[in-house]
Amino acid sequence: MAQILETTTEPVNAVDVDPVTLDIIENALRNARYEMDEVLFRTALSPGIREQHDEFPLIGDPSGRMVVGQFGLSIPALLDRYEGTIGEGDVLLTSDPYSCDGAISHANDWLVVMPIYVDGRVVGWSSMFGHMSDVGGKTVSSMPTDAHTIYEEGVVIPPFKLYAGGVLNEDALRIILNQVRQPDWNRADLNGIVAACRTASRRIQELCERFGVDTYVSALDALLQRNYEAMKTLLTTIFEDGETISFTDYICDDGVGHGPYELKLSLTRTGEKVLLDFTGSSPQSPGPINYYLNENLARMFFGIYLITVADPQILWNDGFYPLVDVHIPDGTFWKPRHPAALNARNHGVGRIFDLFGGLLGQKNPDLLNAAGFSSSPHFMYSGHYVDGDRAGEWFQLYSIGFGGIPGRPIGDGPDGHSLWPSFVNIPCEYLESYYPLRIERWETVPDTGGAGLHRGGNGVDVAYRFLQPGTIAIHDDRWLTYPWGVNGGDPGARGRKWIDRADGTTEVLPSKIHDVAVGVGDVLHFVTWGGGGWGDPLARDPALVALEVRRGLVSAEGAARYGVVLDPSGAVDGPATDTARAELRATRPEAGVFDMGPPLATILANCEAETGLPAPRPPAEAARAVTSE
Repeated sequence: MAQILETTTEPVNAVDVDPVTLDIIENALRNARYEMDEVLFRTALSPGIREQHDEFPLIGDPSGRMVVGQFGLSIPALLDRYEGTIGEGDVLLTSDPYSCDGAISHANDWLVVMPIYVDGRVVGWSSMFGHMSDVGGKTVSSMPTDAHTIYEEGVVIPPFKLYAGGVLNEDALRIILNQVRQPDWNRADLNGIVAACRTASRRIQELCERFGVDTYVSALDALLQRNYEAMKTLLTTIFEDGETISFTDYICDDGVGHGPYELKLSLTRTGEKVLLDFTGSSPQSPGPINYYLNENLARMFFGIYLITVADPQILWNDGFYPLVDVHIPDGTFWKPRHPAALNARNHGVGRIFDLFGGLLGQKNPDLLNAAGFSSSPHFMYSGHYVDGDRAGEWFQLYSIGFGGIPGRPIGDGPDGHSLWPSFVNIPCEYLESYYPLRIERWETVPDTGGAGLHRGGNGVDVAYRFLQPGTIAIHDDRWLTYPWGVNGGDPGARGRKWIDRADGTTEVLPSKIHDVAVGVGDVLHFVTWGGGGWGDPLARDPALVALEVRRGLVSAEGAARYGVVLDPSGAVDGPATDTARAELRATRPEAGVFDMGPPLATILANCEAETGLPAPRPPAEAARAVTSE
């Protein structure tokens, strides 16, 4: 456990904080968190961080509990595992998930943690991690889809002092950067993360100067306690004492031929507390899809679905964590044993949102979302220019794809959006200016969103035409199982990938693959999946369906899923629509709360015919492979 060095031994005095002061401090913390983002965006070099914002900040209290942040990474977990002292001017760096109990989830994430001192006392912590586009390893971008251990995934940095007393450890940083393919990117991104953490530190010090340390720390306690009280009320209101509810979803495959992986989550309330239990999930994979889930992150995901629904204006934080127990069995998908590969954990990170949505929505289907774009699919393209003024120069692209957000009680799911609200798309103009490719298509795919009273968002087809030879890699999911619909809504369409080769042939690609050679004129179609629909499609306004047909979001044939008949001009044929809907209501089966698509056995039997890819082998074979290693 870390030893925190302080020159002030006097304890902080708890004081009452009036509502106006509390509101000022709360909003100042929120603004400091956004300022951390802006500092990094303006100094980073990699497009994944600078353009797409693949980073997550946090400001914590003196014990490391998150008071404001985006992802809730666990500072206490890192401090518990770090052996050494931490003093003023020290900055810790790590990229090893196993050394911080999953506070970060793969080696591409570089985590910076620094204490915030005022008058010799730690008044809080600032922290941020960002996804580095490359950290070495056997494949470009450091995410080999066939990795069996974390050692294949690039440099893994144990927790150490990047800065000690404000002095940079140049030798250690030089050794780290010597392992990566784009050291200038990594250095700039890391410098930006450190600068962002220092910016937060200055803002907290200013608050302490303005209000005093006692008032500032007491305000943090009040904000944390407010979330505790809110969660206690929600738990006792929503869940019955002693009841257990469960939900299961899947990761389609592990990149090395096994799948689908069953992901099960159960909830039991006992008194004021609940237990989140991941027992029943598949064993860890020999491939890289494992998600080493920190228990505090599981609590965070749970809180997002409760506290923010009850009062979205509350500054969400870690205060309610004592009310939520978490059990994650060792050796499973959610807690693999070292040195399991972790680079493709993005699918588990996303799928847990579907799990919580399906689990918690059972208590009130009217508040239930469908399944959506629950991943952050990756596309990588790299190589050397072979001609022109840039011949011999290296290029390397890492980017995140978007898809369909689920239909919701309040309305349709957005088309072509990210799972993470803060992520934005890399502009096509940027890609075409800095990389040897052309974006021939970036458009939503009609009918990929599940039909419903509220339609699921459509997936997108991004068509990349390559202008230089190189290699590509893909990390995606939901090519086998379906994004489920709810309350009568249909599932969304699955994702798919293929290359139209310059020689006229077509090559279907799996959802997880690397080192695929591409040549000049080849076109990759990166088609993502849609969100599930919410509610009865036959209750959707026919005029809205007709409008979406005109806009290309629903096809004329797809309008039939809503029982809508259009005349040759594209207008709604009212009498024909009424007849069609009456016939559909009379012949369709009764809808359940969830529509997961065909049974799993049917999906596997039809896999190759429907997708052009062989069905994955049962995960039980993967479990035996892990045991034998």
